Amino acid sequence: MLQNFFRNKNISKKLKLGLKNIKIDKTLTYKSETWILKKKDRKEINIFERKVYRRMLGPVYDNEKENWRILTNKEIYAVVKKPTVTETIRLNILCWFGHVQRMEENRSHKKHYIYEFGSTSLRGRPRNGWQDEVREDGRLVGGKGLKKRIYNREKWKKLLRMARNFRTLHMPME
Repeated sequence: MLQNFFRNKNISKKLKLGLKNIKIDKTLTYKSETWILKKKDRKEINIFERKVYRRMLGPVYDNEKENWRILTNKEIYAVVKKPTVTETIRLNILCWFGHVQRMEENRSHKKHYIYEFGSTSLRGRPRNGWQDEVREDGRLVGGKGLKKRIYNREKWKKLLRMARNFRTLHMPME
């Protein structure tokens, strides 16, 4: 159903983008605060998002070559001018991390966050966990002094807003 809607030339691009934001983005980011986004996952999500944009925006006529072509990734991101789904997910994870850090020690979410599961480790390099992803994204967004900003809710919100506006976590070519 959505495919036909996105291909329809009589419907404005603004309406199509609005529907994508409401239906697809909300579905993709539901409960994403606790995800561990591997590089492969980010790449697949970005590919899917660009496919949707290409279907919505359609082909463009190239005057130099006098033929129709699809939009490049850079052209898509220039037209859309909004954070990608992976950026939104990563910012949601950071938002949840700040919330958990400010919780009291006896809350169940905080206990699960702090608890180390006592199992034998696998051979080789340990897999990245949720905390490792948060640590990396936190370094990209806040740099040094991140712990101090977490406990001040207003500074944390401001930091995440700046990261969203300046697209600090933007990695479109993954």
